[in-house]
Amino acid sequence: MKRAKTILATNPASVAALTGAALFVLLATVEPLPTQVRAERAPAVPLGLPPLPMQAHDSSAAAPLGKKLFFERRLSINETMSCGMCHIEAQAFTANEIATSVGMEGKSLRRNAPSLFNVVYEKQLFRDGRENSLETQAWSPILANDEIAAPSVGWALAKLRTLPDYPTLFEETFPGRGITMDTVGAAIAAYERTLLSGNSRFDRWRFGEEADALSANERHGFELFTGKAGCSACHQLGSDSALFTDGKFHDTGLGYAKTMGLEPESFDVRLAAGDFTRQHRSDVESITSPTANDLGRFEVTRDPKDRWAFKTPGLRNIARTGPYMHDGSLGSLKDVVDYYNRGGDFSPNKSELIRPLHLSEEERRDLVAFLESLTGAQQ
Repeated sequence: MKRAKTILATNPASVAALTGAALFVLLATVEPLPTQVRAERAPAVPLGLPPLPMQAHDSSAAAPLGKKLFFERRLSINETMSCGMCHIEAQAFTANEIATSVGMEGKSLRRNAPSLFNVVYEKQLFRDGRENSLETQAWSPILANDEIAAPSVGWALAKLRTLPDYPTLFEETFPGRGITMDTVGAAIAAYERTLLSGNSRFDRWRFGEEADALSANERHGFELFTGKAGCSACHQLGSDSALFTDGKFHDTGLGYAKTMGLEPESFDVRLAAGDFTRQHRSDVESITSPTANDLGRFEVTRDPKDRWAFKTPGLRNIARTGPYMHDGSLGSLKDVVDYYNRGGDFSPNKSELIRPLHLSEEERRDLVAFLESLTGAQQ
């Protein structure tokens, strides 16, 4: 475009002479900005993360407005709920105290709230992958009856227009566009794309070549992760960066076991970070409502092969984002490692990658130690 402007500026009379078609041809033949120049302008990312997608560069100016919307309780039907109520900033943008999120008027939701760190790299969103854009994803919890519970898109937009701080902010951020479904989604997406976390001790060891950044036990845990335990088959990493996910959907057996009532009779209930109590299932069920069946990816595709399959989560900050699994049913990293060590639960659709690992107690401890080394800094 710069080249086209130069041509027209040197001969202003040429603008009038060009027909619309001719001008289109001229602009269409302009060479795009060289990749090297675009890369030089790209914002820096923490050690261990890949380069940001281009939309993150282009939308960063809307992030401050998006952050305000992310924590805006007045968008909910009774002005009590916001995105930040389930994705708590101080808890790595998840919720540590509860297995599944608490929504509108105290309703328990079906799924554990995933961390939003590094969500900019995800191509399919939610644990079932039903959305493929952060802009459209933002509206799902806003409109969900058991979450933020805005009655409609129109209601939410009208509400924002009545709040004295928003019309000016939207005009400054999106000149001439106003408060629309598109600009609300774009602003929230812009903020979420800024939530980066890397530069963990693992990153400094693996990509920063700091030989002493990991202990011997943690290095052994990494060998197990990529070797005997086979974790990296799904939680993938590259030579220059690592997101620790394949972005695919797998059935570990957990969803089927819960649907069929095959869960253990007693389990740990998380009271707070690192604090658990052992409870019998009948005692818990006596004071709770039955949990609705969750068929995972099948609910999106209606393909029987996708029953009880859920998206592979990234593992960055995994020590900070418990409880674990799509339903928050595993309270600690030790529980997670033990679950996979026994080969998960039975399911007719269980992934062939889920198998007994035959790890010793020492190997399981080292694997947990490695996972704890993935705790990084927030940019």
